[in-house]
Amino acid sequence: MFPFWGSTCYTGEPMSRRSHLQGKLKFLRWMRDDIETRLAGLNAAIGKIEEQLSREDAA
Repeated sequence: MFPFWGSTCYTGEPMSRRSHLQGKLKFLRWMRDDIETRLAGLNAAIGKIEEQLSREDAA
C-alpha cells in the first residue's frame, strides 16, 4: 500500500493540509511498526544461531 498524498482520486475533494499530514503520519507509523516487527524477527534468528554455535563450541 502506498498512499498518493494529495490525490483527489478517492474522494473527489482536495485534502486539507491537516488531513494530508495526518495521512502521512499514519503511513510512516505503519512503516515503522512493520520494520520493528521484521527487526525483532531478525534479532531472534541471530540469537538462535549464536546459541547453536556456542553449544557446538562447548561440545
